[in-house]
Amino acid sequence: MSESPIYLDHSATTPVDPAVVAAMQPYWSTTYGNPSSLHEQGRQAARGLAAAREALAAALNAHPDEIIFTGCGSESDNLAIRGVLWAARQAGRGHHVITSAVEHEAVRTTCEQLAADAGFAVTVLPVDGHGLVDVAAVAAAIRPDTALISIMAANNEFGTVQPIEAIGTLARDRGVLFHSDAIQAAAFRRWDMAALPIDLLSLAPHKFYGPKGIGVLVARRGVELAPTLTGGGQEAGRRAGTSNVAFAVGAAEAFRLAMDRLDAYVAHCHRLRDRLIHGLLAALGPDIRLTGHPTERLPHHASFAVRGAGGNDLLMHLDAAGICASSGSACASGDPRPSAALEAMGLGPEWTRGGLRLTVGWQNSPADIDRALEATSRVVRQVQALAARFAVGAAGA
Repeated sequence: MSESPIYLDHSATTPVDPAVVAAMQPYWSTTYGNPSSLHEQGRQAARGLAAAREALAAALNAHPDEIIFTGCGSESDNLAIRGVLWAARQAGRGHHVITSAVEHEAVRTTCEQLAADAGFAVTVLPVDGHGLVDVAAVAAAIRPDTALISIMAANNEFGTVQPIEAIGTLARDRGVLFHSDAIQAAAFRRWDMAALPIDLLSLAPHKFYGPKGIGVLVARRGVELAPTLTGGGQEAGRRAGTSNVAFAVGAAEAFRLAMDRLDAYVAHCHRLRDRLIHGLLAALGPDIRLTGHPTERLPHHASFAVRGAGGNDLLMHLDAAGICASSGSACASGDPRPSAALEAMGLGPEWTRGGLRLTVGWQNSPADIDRALEATSRVVRQVQALAARFAVGAAGA
C-alpha cells in the first residue's frame, strides 16, 4: 500500500475543523431560513447571523456593525479598495491609492483596473530583497489626494510579515485610511482592532480551518464604503446578496478556535517550518535559496527559489511523489510566467521560474517533514537534470 500524500499547502487552504462543521450543520438542515425573512425561520437564521457577527467582533475587539460578511477574501479586498476609492471620489476627498509590488492579485489587479478604467491614481511601492515595504517610502508617496494605503499583513507567496503597525500609524497621522489584507496572517497573531491603526482588515476563514466561500471585511466605524455588489440591503447596505448564515457561523467558530489555539499553533508550525528550511538549504546548497525575510516571516511558511527548475515541473513531480505543494500563490499556480513577487525582490531569470512554497499545518508531523525533505531534494535534482538535458537538446537542434 502506498503512503498517503503529505499536505504542505496550508497557505492555499486548510481542511475544515470538525468543530466548525458541527457549528454550521444546523443552518443547513434545521435553521435554514433566509435571515431577511420576517417569519420564525427567518428570525432564527437572523439570530444565528447576528451571533456570528458578535463572536467575530469579540475576538477582534471590534464592534459587531464593523463586521461585513463577503463571498471570499478577494471580495473583501475588492470591497475595501473599490469601496473606499469610489466613496472618496464621490465626496471629493481624493482618488489616489498606495500599494506595493508584492500584494495579492486581488489588491494589485484591482488597483490596476481602477487606474486603467476609471482614472484613479495608483502608486506601487517597491520592496527590498526580503520583500519588505519601506515605511519611509510609504510616507514619501502620500499626496494631498491620497485616499487609501493598502499593504498586506504578510505575503502569501514568500511569507514576509510587513510593518503594518508603523504604516498604519503613519497613515493615521496623515489622515489617510489604511487597509491591510490579513488573509495569510489572521491565524498567527492577535488582532485588537480597537488599538491597531488599521481602518479595514480582510480575512478569509478557509485559511484558518474554516469554510471556503465566505470572507470578512472589518471596516472601522466612520469609514465610508461605496458598495461594489448591489441589489439588496444586506450587510447594512454595503454588500448585497442573501446572507450565507452557515458559513458566517463557521467563520466565527474557526476564528474563535484559531485565537484559542494561537500559541500552540504558532509553536507547532514554527518547529516544522524551521526543519523544512534548514533541511532543504543543507541538502541543495547553492541551487536553492530562501525567499522572503529570514526571521520576520509567517510561522508556517517556507518558500524558496530553485535554480534551473520550473515551478510547474517541480509541483507535478512532487505531486507524483506524494507531496502537495505550491509554486507561490495558489491563485497563480500553473501560470508559466516568472513570479512577479520574486522579480520585485530583485531575483534574476534563473530563479524566478522556480518558486516553491511549502506551508505546514496542524495535521503535519516531524515524520512528514523528513519524508518531504527526502522527496523534495530528489525531485529538485530530477527536474534540474531534465531541464539541463532539454536545454542541451534545444541548443543542438
